[in-house]
Amino acid sequence: MLGSGVRGHRVRGRGGLTAMTAVALCGAMALSACGGGGSKGSTDKSKVEVFSWWTGPGEADGLAAMKADFEKNNPGTQFVNAAIAGGSGTQAKAVLASRLQNRKPPDSFQGHAGAELQDYIKAGQIEPLNSFYDENGMTKVYPKQLLDQISYNGKIYSVPVNIHRSNMLWYNPAVLKEAGIAGPPKTVAEFIADLKQVQGKTKKVPLSLGAQWTADHLLESVLLGDLGTDGYNALWKPGADWSGAQMTKAITDYAEIVKYTSVEAASTDWQGAAKAVVDGKAAFNIMGDWAYGYFTGDAPNGLSKKLGTDFNYAPSPGTDGTYMWLSDAFTLPKGAPHRAGALAWLKEAGSKQGQDLFNPKKGSVPARTDGDKSLYTGYLAYAFAQWNNPSTKLAGSMWHGVVANNKWHTDIDTAVGLFLQSKDAGKLQKALADAAKNDAQ
Repeated sequence: MLGSGVRGHRVRGRGGLTAMTAVALCGAMALSACGGGGSKGSTDKSKVEVFSWWTGPGEADGLAAMKADFEKNNPGTQFVNAAIAGGSGTQAKAVLASRLQNRKPPDSFQGHAGAELQDYIKAGQIEPLNSFYDENGMTKVYPKQLLDQISYNGKIYSVPVNIHRSNMLWYNPAVLKEAGIAGPPKTVAEFIADLKQVQGKTKKVPLSLGAQWTADHLLESVLLGDLGTDGYNALWKPGADWSGAQMTKAITDYAEIVKYTSVEAASTDWQGAAKAVVDGKAAFNIMGDWAYGYFTGDAPNGLSKKLGTDFNYAPSPGTDGTYMWLSDAFTLPKGAPHRAGALAWLKEAGSKQGQDLFNPKKGSVPARTDGDKSLYTGYLAYAFAQWNNPSTKLAGSMWHGVVANNKWHTDIDTAVGLFLQSKDAGKLQKALADAAKNDAQ
């Protein structure tokens, strides 16, 4: 079941426009009428229009590297880069929704692997890719847990290009030393104690937080830390118990942790909150591993900080051994004008060569398990080893599109926003329980 428990560098903004509108347009139509897909499109490889929001440093370079490899492997196919900048994907999604509603899809478009794609699936706007996976031997090189968790009713609808890890704790070694803390906390209880110690013994912010979405991001890590992998994954299945005692403890811990966050939380995005750690103004920050590229990258887009001196990392408290993942992926739209070109692009995106060209530049690791580990250094060497360790468990990021569909995602965000104002843990739990009851699919 897609999103049953296992998607930004990106601030994974969720624009108000989604494919939901297209459901109304297509509801009375056969899927073929809603998508098109004539014989010319099925065999046309003269061109491929690839739609994404990969325009920033690193990701744009990675896309360019894949484009060059694609053109080398497909000399008769024109590659059209239809990337749209701005809004961390929000603007791109708005444009995409309009195109899909008007039945003018690109040949392939970027999305977050997992439940975020459900609207497109239910509107009949993207095709299943099981036969494509089989024909290209991809079921053997993607982790079975991953394939299970991106499937919907037994069908796979996307090709993951990369993997980011959501549940990472970034900390400043000097601030911890000043507070008398020997190392990063291993449990949620230790984390709360350390936050209290930083507050009592230093003048630094215990836990830096940014815009509201970073509080959603924090919530998923706390839930995973307190409930464990199986308990967290079970939350995203129909009929899950969001009202029980274990959830009450997790929400109570979350409410306690939020007490130690920066006062100016709502006024800055994730970069500002992460920067507070490497600048020695905050002890901890929980953010995805795209922060590593920001810390170590060259100016003007990076901070040129040193691992081990300016910052260090560990799994977020209570989550060691679990990879809370998110992934950028590409799809095959119904009615793609150049369907054969789209399939050639998906082959590139799912290939070992393509992923090894893209990911070192993006600051992520390949979704495939056979990547060239020599290309991944620093934090990425650790991430590569963790992702490819057979004993590593997978949990899907809620905020970054894996386990919660778009409506559920929005309702969780609303509940967290109200909590940040009221600080009422009981109301937060009730709102989350109501959202699960109303939105789980």
